[in-house]
Amino acid sequence: MLRFLAIILLMTTTAVSAEEPAKGRITGIGGVFFKAKDPKALAAWYRDVLGLPIQSWGGATLDYDAPGHPPMVVWNAFPADTDYFGPSESDHMINYAVDDLDAFLARIEAKGVPVLKRDDSDPSGKFAWILDPEGNKLELWQPLGG
Repeated sequence: MLRFLAIILLMTTTAVSAEEPAKGRITGIGGVFFKAKDPKALAAWYRDVLGLPIQSWGGATLDYDAPGHPPMVVWNAFPADTDYFGPSESDHMINYAVDDLDAFLARIEAKGVPVLKRDDSDPSGKFAWILDPEGNKLELWQPLGG
């Protein structure tokens, strides 16, 4: 019965999504911006340690269609009193999708970055958490099947 309902839901969703979407809607995340005490030094750390492709203008562009990248960006507002971002005192946390969490963690641990926690039991994939040099907590995610 559940499989039948899932097929009906998929057919219904497909039929609805075939219609032209209304104009004036959000289509995705266009960027992630935050303040830093030393933007150039922090950008260099993200480049040198995490491998983020920092451009000459000081930021990076990440393609959605990169191999192994999930086909979506997750948006979620957390309660003001959440401890999920701890030990960071920052009011934001960025989740970076990675293609191979084991290899990524081995590379950054070799550069002196300690892993705060790791969770391989989540149904959506493997997760790990680290801090950047300014104390911002980062979530690393290898999507299921990635």
